[in-house]
Amino acid sequence: MDTNNTAHLARWWKSLDDAKVQCGLCPRACRIADGKTGFCGVRKNIGGKLYSLSYGMPVALHVDPIEKKPLAEFLPGTKTFSLGTFGCTLDCSFCQNASLSRGSYTGAAYENYLAPERVVELALDNNCRSVAFTYNEPTVFAEYAIDIAELAHKRDLKTVLVTNGYITEQAAADLYPVIDAANVDMKGFSEEFYRSMTASHLNPVLNAIRYFYELEKHIEITNLVIPGKNDSMDMIDAWLDWVEENLDKKAPLHFSAFFPTHKYYGSPRTPRETLWKIKEHAAERGFTSVYLGNI
Repeated sequence: MDTNNTAHLARWWKSLDDAKVQCGLCPRACRIADGKTGFCGVRKNIGGKLYSLSYGMPVALHVDPIEKKPLAEFLPGTKTFSLGTFGCTLDCSFCQNASLSRGSYTGAAYENYLAPERVVELALDNNCRSVAFTYNEPTVFAEYAIDIAELAHKRDLKTVLVTNGYITEQAAADLYPVIDAANVDMKGFSEEFYRSMTASHLNPVLNAIRYFYELEKHIEITNLVIPGKNDSMDMIDAWLDWVEENLDKKAPLHFSAFFPTHKYYGSPRTPRETLWKIKEHAAERGFTSVYLGNI
């Protein structure tokens, strides 16, 4: 793949000395030397300018039920046209889509450019009511998502974001307003969990959730429950406290079962009983929309 010919000029970056650039897409603020890519693996410095290698280059295209995102209370019973690329802003040791999130275009022949206009046509051709940015972390192809979203809205299609929420305020201010519904993956309600298990930080994710909610968009939140790591009732209660204070008890919450994968095999699969206990506890606290997944 000749990235010099296929890359798309990125947004959210600035020039530094010695032909380096600093990316402003996610809180990592990568300082990238000429010829190198940032942490996500899909934003490359080419001649002192930052380019998106993933723009127009999806590596996963599927027609999915909207409930698979998961979105339980947004356009139920409809289909969504889903796309994803390589790259991610996190490095979760338990990643369930590692082939995409840690994948790379380097050395591979991905020559089938898919223009934003074509994505919208494919969604309509497949009788979908929405386009979903999903599978890997859509933040890394935010320029592509924005262009698709603007065209989708002109054709009466809704837009869906399935995201880890690790994004800067500047980039979120451009991306989130063109999204109609999101499922944000809150990995575990502690800074220590984020630092040790995802190589990132918790607060930017909470800020993203709060911002999307304040835009009065439809938001649902998923928590993958990992035994011995983020499944204590104290941590679950702290998370529910935050949702109650910053969002609403009516906010749809998903708690999903973990299974060993990628680089983390230190915990067993989440027992069904654990998830049911969380759901019952949340219901006792007055949360009205609690869903369980992977059980």
